[in-house]
Amino acid sequence: MYKRKTQQFVQSSLESQAAVVLLGPRQVGKTTLALDIASERPSVYLDLEREADRQILTEPDLYLDEQAGKLVILDEVQQMPDLFRTLRGQIDQRRRAGFRTGQFLLLGSASNILLHQTAESLAGRVRYVEMPPLQPDEVGADQLNLLWLRGGFPDSFQAASDRASMDWRLDFLRTYLERDIPALGPRIPAATLRRFWTMLAHVQGGLLNAAALAEGLGVSGQTVGRYLDLLVDLMLVRRLQPWHENVGKRLVKSPKVYVRDSGIVHALLGIGTTEGLLGHPVVGGSWEGFCIEALLAAAPLGTEPFFYRTSAGAELDLVLRLPSGDIWAVEIKRTTAPKVSRGFHTGAEDIGANRKLLVYAGEHEVPVAKDIRALPLAHAIELLSAL
Repeated sequence: MYKRKTQQFVQSSLESQAAVVLLGPRQVGKTTLALDIASERPSVYLDLEREADRQILTEPDLYLDEQAGKLVILDEVQQMPDLFRTLRGQIDQRRRAGFRTGQFLLLGSASNILLHQTAESLAGRVRYVEMPPLQPDEVGADQLNLLWLRGGFPDSFQAASDRASMDWRLDFLRTYLERDIPALGPRIPAATLRRFWTMLAHVQGGLLNAAALAEGLGVSGQTVGRYLDLLVDLMLVRRLQPWHENVGKRLVKSPKVYVRDSGIVHALLGIGTTEGLLGHPVVGGSWEGFCIEALLAAAPLGTEPFFYRTSAGAELDLVLRLPSGDIWAVEIKRTTAPKVSRGFHTGAEDIGANRKLLVYAGEHEVPVAKDIRALPLAHAIELLSAL
């Protein structure tokens, strides 16, 4: 079992808050992490996808009253939205009894649904922690290319072979499309949603062109927006917003779209080996998305990500506005010969970047220009983690 950084965040959050909501896509390791935390303290665990466990909460106050002083872990908590009003009363009651922190750990795989449910009922009583798939600094620099190929879902990454990893990811896609998404309510044909997901993988890191996607699927632009919202909500797709603070520039206003896990990108496109990936047209977009997810997982809580592009050609792959107010400009290239374009220099000047980095596929940190350094992904992760 890999030591997950998320576990430290969850444990420290439980020490200061009554409830913690752990968000992440299915199969990312949330339950394993929660049970590991549960092994260290008096706890109870309920999986709300199981009918037997839902029955236990038919009279939730009666059951939860008996668990006072224990950590109550509720998995797939979005399955019982009416429970949140009860949790609010339980938290307040326990506070009066002297149990102020570490009362509830709520696990969920649909972020907007959960955020909406908890924001109304648990305001001021809950902290949110997002759990990404395995990250480069969790598996080791020597495993970087394997992680990029297979993605960070633990069962995919740790599979006995590339073929077994691909089989796991194909089963994962099928289960999500045929069981998990319908269970959330949307009535979307599985074949249509898979085509949409695959179309996003083909243009990994490209600007969102809803009209082209709608035409390809034979649906309306509004329907495309609904499909995209769903995959973003399930934390399977990232919608990276454009930087919008330079009033005097003609800026691109469409977001960029990434399938968040590189292994899922490759499964959707039928890429099963490193050799096949390096020769595929998506290789640049795949590497860019992989690096962006790793950098955002390492960045301090509250960091805001953007990209920057003007009609005149100035472009930054990633802009990070840190909680301190500093702005980082990041270029990402799948190359061993580090070099930045004039558009990067212009873009970094436009946004007033405090730091300029080129993340590349080499092994050493080297200067590219007077104030720009090229560095491997692992070094960039270390810089952000140290903030």
